[in-house]
Amino acid sequence: MKRLLLPSLMAALMAVVAVAHANEPAKAAYKGDPAKGQAIGSTVCAACHNADGNSTVAANPKLAGQNADYLYKQMANFKAVDGKQPERVNAIMNGMIAPYTDEQMRDLAAYFSVQTQKGEVAKNRATIEVGQKLYRAGNMAKGLPACAACHGPAGAGMPAQYPRIGGQFAEYIEAQLKGFRDESRANDPNKMMRMIAVKMTDPEIKAVSDYVAGLR
Repeated sequence: MKRLLLPSLMAALMAVVAVAHANEPAKAAYKGDPAKGQAIGSTVCAACHNADGNSTVAANPKLAGQNADYLYKQMANFKAVDGKQPERVNAIMNGMIAPYTDEQMRDLAAYFSVQTQKGEVAKNRATIEVGQKLYRAGNMAKGLPACAACHGPAGAGMPAQYPRIGGQFAEYIEAQLKGFRDESRANDPNKMMRMIAVKMTDPEIKAVSDYVAGLR
């Protein structure tokens, strides 16, 4: 009888342990340490983006104040995995991000996200109205949704979903929209930006990019 009871008791004990583990709260994902990220961001990244993420060259985006989750996603997309081509191809960034671990990328994202952005300004008065209309209302006749629907009225974005674009270089925004349009950039979830950009003309892209630069 004792021999018969032992396996049953062991099975019951294992079941209790399994239930206990199942009821343990899930471990929160590592969010990154700005202090650790500063050591890399203010030295290595500073060459192109400046120590505080406020780049002064339009080809290099401003990182200051950007959503941490978005920054992390872009770094992860630049990184090649298992010898495969990175999801986002860029000759400079693919090489720059290669040495860093997942934790270091999260540290960098956390560091730049808490910096204060020094925004740009809209420069073309002739296209302000066109840019504003596209940003706030879209163009229903062309099936273009309002940019503000995802990026917010001031271009601040929505953490973990849509990036901050307000105050960014107009030239950089324009280049990214054209990249989505010709699919040289294709790391947008569900092809969302590609489906939007393909409906936009060069003048529309330029107008909305200039308008976005002046958003606060």
